[in-house]
Amino acid sequence: MPLKFAVQNAPAPAMPGPDAAGMPLAVTDRAAARIAAILKAEPAGSMLRVAVEGGGCSGFQYRFAIDASRAPDDIAIEKDGITVLVDSVSAPMLSGSELDFVTELIGQSFQIRNPNATSSCGCGTSFSL
Repeated sequence: MPLKFAVQNAPAPAMPGPDAAGMPLAVTDRAAARIAAILKAEPAGSMLRVAVEGGGCSGFQYRFAIDASRAPDDIAIEKDGITVLVDSVSAPMLSGSELDFVTELIGQSFQIRNPNATSSCGCGTSFSL
């Protein structure tokens, strides 16, 4: 089953900068459970990488990938036995964001609620700061 990701730039709770634990991205219990299910089919030690890249019609877009290695400047967010990696360049743009997994009538998807996003495109896959 292919991974499905969606972007939702709905305001998250106001969080200036990283969360209380110093992490740029909070991972919900639902997201951690879904990531764990996905990683079961991957080689041991695999992690989910979340990054922000230039592109899309609004300027930036999220990139999700399964990664087996951690770079020296990666920020590792660990929850319930899974690890989400965020590179040091993406971290400030994700600061205060939340990664969630939702089930809606149209399907299931990962969503990032990013309080730093000032707008997003109509299809919801890119955003601007």
